[in-house]
Amino acid sequence: MFQRILVVCTGNICRSPVAEAMLREALPGRRLGSAGLGALVGHGVEPTARALAEADGLDVAEHQARQLTAEMVGEADLVLVMSPGQRRAVGELAPQALGKTMLLGKWLPGEPEIPDPYRKSREAFEHVHELLKEATQAWVARL
Repeated sequence: MFQRILVVCTGNICRSPVAEAMLREALPGRRLGSAGLGALVGHGVEPTARALAEADGLDVAEHQARQLTAEMVGEADLVLVMSPGQRRAVGELAPQALGKTMLLGKWLPGEPEIPDPYRKSREAFEHVHELLKEATQAWVARL
């Protein structure tokens, strides 16, 4: 059973904190966290991502971006990333963790990568938010 789940993206201000909040709501009692490969350390959730999350009843107000470390990866039972490139980066940081590092979009049809909406249009954020919802729901059904 995966008790400690870590969600990873680039800046830890758009995708991973929202996916973390979605999983936290659906999986009470599990230890969830998020981090970024190039985190904007100390920043809150990007305003558009935050507005979409809050519209869905998710609480992301206290989030502060943090940089991914090998220790965080080591403590996690499952590491969920947004792209194959991020999976490789996690593997470079913590080679022993590659087997427990998977794409958040693994169960989505077609291309499982979840694109980065940072500095893009509201429509891009809305698209990514829907992908995050579908991807987290698919993981919850399998966890």
